[in-house]
Amino acid sequence: MMVRISVRVLAALAVMLLASLSAQAQQAPSRLDEIVKRGSLRVGMTGDYKPFTYLDKTTQRFSGFDVDMAEALGKALGVKVEFVPTAWPKLMKDFESDQFDIAMGGVSVTLDRQKKGLFSTPIMREGKTPIARCADVGKYQTLPDIDKKGTRIIVNPGGTNERFARANIKEAEITVFPDNTVIFDEIAKGNADLMMTDASETRYQQKQHAGVLCAVHPEKPFDFSEKAYWIQRDMALKAFVDQWLHIAMEDGTYKKIYAAWFD
Repeated sequence: MMVRISVRVLAALAVMLLASLSAQAQQAPSRLDEIVKRGSLRVGMTGDYKPFTYLDKTTQRFSGFDVDMAEALGKALGVKVEFVPTAWPKLMKDFESDQFDIAMGGVSVTLDRQKKGLFSTPIMREGKTPIARCADVGKYQTLPDIDKKGTRIIVNPGGTNERFARANIKEAEITVFPDNTVIFDEIAKGNADLMMTDASETRYQQKQHAGVLCAVHPEKPFDFSEKAYWIQRDMALKAFVDQWLHIAMEDGTYKKIYAAWFD
């Protein structure tokens, strides 16, 4: 008899606990709810990483693959998109201080970033690979080929490109160049020998500098990485973004936007 009573008491307590948790969940709106109520989605963008994101300093307008994707996400949410300028060296700080709801614009998945927020379903798989003057492609096939005294490597500050170079290069010269929008012109002009960056960017810049700069084996990068959208820690918002991406990849939306910037 005592056992039956105890079971009934435990069951009643469990029901009460679930009801309490449910009530608390209803009382605490998610960031997704806040975005819909606010009527805007704040998107962090560096504006210096073509073709993902570019900020025209004259018009102060953003353009690029992830700009179009952000607009599509905003439309799916039924809100306007507010682009918030940031930069790679301060991206983490701006994210932690809640300057934006989501970071887009060629953001790579890293464990350090994962500690601070959530990542969406990956939108792209790639890795770091060199881009150099076309005549020099044969010289820079491997990291040992690159890491020699006299080789001049150029990097943009504060992101995964600089981190990769400093982790793998000990002998070659590394120069930090502040403006990522024209950094490839430095290689073309002979002021640097190469840059190691994401394979997608090397393919894009190869087209922009046709016959001058060439991507070095972008189909076989030196490492593995993924790009995704970096979301403030809110499971409801992540679930929405993931479902939106799933639909976009199945109904042709993603393919259409991708083709406009990469094909």
